[in-house]
Amino acid sequence: MSWHTVVDAVALVCMVVGAFMSLAAAVGLVRFPDLLSRMHAGTKPQVFGLLLLLTALALESGEPRMIPLLVLAWIFQLLTVPVSAHMVGRAAYRSKHLHEENLVADELRDVVARAGGDDSR
Repeated sequence: MSWHTVVDAVALVCMVVGAFMSLAAAVGLVRFPDLLSRMHAGTKPQVFGLLLLLTALALESGEPRMIPLLVLAWIFQLLTVPVSAHMVGRAAYRSKHLHEENLVADELRDVVARAGGDDSR
């Protein structure tokens, strides 16, 4: 078995698993009942799936100069996805677009009540 065959097999596994993770994120966005569950489904597997797809791309390209670009793309995903999910979650909480019965612990209630004077929760 040659070195290229091993690299191709590893890239294939990374690509298939990465595509599956991205598909799982998409299915979760459609099927989960509330906003917080959908946010979780859209962020966690998508970032890992992208890492695997970028790894497969780096392996298949064989160009060492592409690696910093792919690492930079993944770092931007790691930095922006959690921040955007956090902002969407806080906006949904403040606008009451979530199912409160699904919350196990509501640590934001007191903070929002102090900041906005909202005593309805």
